[in-house]
Amino acid sequence: MDLLRSLPLGLYLEQPITWLHRLDPRLKLAWLMTFLAAPLLANSFWRVLLAGLLMIITILAKIPLRVWRQQMVWLLVLSLMVFALTMVLPDGLKTRHQARLPVDELAFAQQPAPLPPAPSPRPWYNPFGLGKPAIAPTPGTVPQVLPQPTDYCYVLFKGGSITITQRSLDLAIRYGTLLFTLLYSTNLFLLVTAPEEITAAIEDWMSPFRRFNLPITEIALTLTLSLRFIPLVLEEVQNLVRSISTRAINWRKLGWRRALQIWLIVAERLLNNLLLRAEQIASAMKVRGFTSPNDHQVQWHQFQLRWGDWLAIVTLIGLWSARLAWGWEL
Repeated sequence: MDLLRSLPLGLYLEQPITWLHRLDPRLKLAWLMTFLAAPLLANSFWRVLLAGLLMIITILAKIPLRVWRQQMVWLLVLSLMVFALTMVLPDGLKTRHQARLPVDELAFAQQPAPLPPAPSPRPWYNPFGLGKPAIAPTPGTVPQVLPQPTDYCYVLFKGGSITITQRSLDLAIRYGTLLFTLLYSTNLFLLVTAPEEITAAIEDWMSPFRRFNLPITEIALTLTLSLRFIPLVLEEVQNLVRSISTRAINWRKLGWRRALQIWLIVAERLLNNLLLRAEQIASAMKVRGFTSPNDHQVQWHQFQLRWGDWLAIVTLIGLWSARLAWGWEL
């Protein structure tokens, strides 16, 4: 089992270099925020369009199939499962909420007893009520059923205990596409953007907050070290799992208590290894004379907008214009 290849979370694809790699990291961060914010208060068509746009960008970028095939397939399966479950579950419109106690208990307790209904007045042509009384329409009379003027049907499918309505279908599309968009857009951003570029873009976007005396450089350095630390964590987990598998432990004979003790020992060993790696990184920074981020600033990335970046900016403006014009939820 190779966790660095089967679970490439937060890892950067160094080769091959695609046109997504060459885009300005500030612009890629703006596109990521677009994919995270555009589905809010959007209609179903717009949500499906965003999910399809992510797939089209992945295909046009010519990212190797081995990189994104497994992730996209499992994410699509998960999104389709959420879609199917939400579609067949009740939509919640028939639920009625009623308070356990009346709003005004004192006024409710002082209400008078219900009075008998007043007798209906007699018509002028029969003042003494002779003969059979006139039949008045009762309140419970079934009204005449009128034909449906449009083709709209709230219940789309009903078979046995499964009922699919317009609202349940809309909720299914909303949850399924939102899950896929949030997870895959973040993964695609980390796949084509180096950690140094990410921190440089965040530091550039947060530079106006320097006038409020916020430690922007320290935040960027902490984020850079945390992103660089993710492969080390996966490597340590992988080494510990391999060390346990090579010992051929029979977990059935151990029982749950001894198995839990072994896993606690493994977790403690993992924590010790991670703390040792962190101490080694800190020692390496001290040996190189690093004292504070402000005194030892390293320019990770030089920002320069090219013609592809300007094209992406125009596309982003057009996307948000279409979102604000036609993407609102009705």
